[in-house]
Amino acid sequence: MRPESPVRVRLEATVAPSEDPRKVLAAIKNVLGDVDHTVEETPRSIRVESEAAGNLDRVHDQLRDRQIRGAARRRLLAGRSGKSTTVMISRQAATVGVVALCDSEGESPLGPIYLTVESERLDDLIQWLADYPGG
Repeated sequence: MRPESPVRVRLEATVAPSEDPRKVLAAIKNVLGDVDHTVEETPRSIRVESEAAGNLDRVHDQLRDRQIRGAARRRLLAGRSGKSTTVMISRQAATVGVVALCDSEGESPLGPIYLTVESERLDDLIQWLADYPGG
């Protein structure tokens, strides 16, 4: 069950000169899903933020459906700093609606999408996102 405490989600990606910013934004929105959000664009980057309820539902469902919760848990814990955690998502996979986590920036040729999650109850949130009976 999703924790009830407020969750702030930020997705960021760079925009290469050869890229269409609308496609980068579409990939980011594929990760976020259909929730209220704000968009901040510069010529070199796009940032999307949301504090809406359900802003991590799509990520949760993808991690469950793709059976990568154990790996996701490790990355979420490794990326933790205080009340937030950051993971990298493959931009190419996000373009087609798939949440595929990256270990390094080089795994996504045009650069990854950085997903940062902030919550007062981060442990509970990570547990919900990556609930993994074996780990």
